[in-house]
Amino acid sequence: MRVENAARDARGSARPERGQSTVEFALVLPLFVVLLVLVLQVAFVARDDIVAVHAARDAAREATLTSDAARITAAAQRTLPGAHVELVRRGAVGEPVEVEVTYVTHVSVPLLGFVVPDLTLHAHAVMQVERP
Repeated sequence: MRVENAARDARGSARPERGQSTVEFALVLPLFVVLLVLVLQVAFVARDDIVAVHAARDAAREATLTSDAARITAAAQRTLPGAHVELVRRGAVGEPVEVEVTYVTHVSVPLLGFVVPDLTLHAHAVMQVERP
């Protein structure tokens, strides 16, 4: 008889633990989802930062060949549409040319705009002028 009572106690105590696990899961799940969404947004911002660096390099490459601001801006915007390009300086042949790209990255994940503001990213590139 003691074996039967032990089995009943084990079954009886297992049911409340299952309910407790469900409640704990229901409490932790929203926090986990919010954390996952934040990590996803950080990944989008990191991607935009890398693309801004590539846009600055493309603009600097174009600036080594020409001083036409429209062509320099177009080179950056082919890589990153919406980027603002500034030609900081351009010297003579063999001297450095500096380009700075500014880009405002928007929140890509829905319902996160209230928590994470839009960020302004800056990228800078320096190369040597090849043509006058």
